[in-house]
Amino acid sequence: MSAPSVDSVGVSADTPTGPPAGNGGSGYARFVLRRLVASVITLFGITIVSFGISVLVPVRAETVNLSQQALANPEVVAAFRAKFGLDLPIWEQYLRYLGGLLHGDLGLSQQTGNPVSTDLANYAPATLELVVYATLMSLVAGVVFGIIAAAMRNRWPDHLARIVSLVGVSLPTYWLALVGSTLFFRQLGWLPGSGRLDATMMPPPRVTGFYTVDSLLAGQFDVFQSAVAHLVLPASILAISTLGMILRFTRSSVLDGLGTDAVKAAKVKGLPTHRVLMRYGVRMASSPIITVAALSFGFLLAATVYVEQIFSWGGMGQYAYRASTNLDLSAITGISVVVAVIFLLVNFLADLLASAFDPRIRLQ
Repeated sequence: MSAPSVDSVGVSADTPTGPPAGNGGSGYARFVLRRLVASVITLFGITIVSFGISVLVPVRAETVNLSQQALANPEVVAAFRAKFGLDLPIWEQYLRYLGGLLHGDLGLSQQTGNPVSTDLANYAPATLELVVYATLMSLVAGVVFGIIAAAMRNRWPDHLARIVSLVGVSLPTYWLALVGSTLFFRQLGWLPGSGRLDATMMPPPRVTGFYTVDSLLAGQFDVFQSAVAHLVLPASILAISTLGMILRFTRSSVLDGLGTDAVKAAKVKGLPTHRVLMRYGVRMASSPIITVAALSFGFLLAATVYVEQIFSWGGMGQYAYRASTNLDLSAITGISVVVAVIFLLVNFLADLLASAFDPRIRLQ
């Protein structure tokens, strides 16, 4: 009988490395089902919390949205409360709200008079474009610097990366936005300071709502250049706020991968250092990096409130700011649910992608 073959890191080729045959498909299906159930339960809890906060706010909606003359007329006040369902018991208001959510109805905005779903459909692409580019910027920079820091542990690149990480997680986003706007727009004039396009330009024909994408689809390269120029400053500021977190997670995960027995065996076999780093350190860090990227995306969705207000971006963040200052409760709860759905969807996709890199996640 021939001896079992051994690969370059000393692992027997006859040793099973994955789940038992015939069980992978059902195991993956159970993993997906668990994630779906957990997401639905989480979303249900979010609807309760967001609706509860809107009910517990110690301000009557009619006093904020009606004039003094209208408030003096009981019939006008009653009509306003009936229009928005404020005259119903709380439990009935919630069931009515929940039923509307199942049909895509987020209620009516008290500040615009439009359905909240219509408002968010107009504002969401601007926010998503900003957050997507910011996440990509922070992900690329954080992963690259994190790998370099892990490969050169306790040397000057590692110390520099730690300083950058500490600064990134310590500085408030709104402070960075104010400093960036003052320095690069008002003082130096290098970058635009507000809006998504130059004031003399018209938005491209809407396909995705992303000006950078729609302008390319329409062949409007001058609009594309303007959209990119307006994205650089707010996206960079948002990226800085999550760069430190991604850098630290990447460094830690790569170091954990480089400390495994497989890496020690690979070094004994004489594999080049860069090959060991990429095959074992970076590959084993892929799953944590995907997870922290999803968390960063959710954090940036919330952080856009400050950045959009300072840069007059015209997205969900600015809409949320106006809704909160005007106590537009329908808009506030609608934004909360939409952001939660986006965040849960991104995390669900991240779980599926991470499980593809590390099948052990499915067994946890």
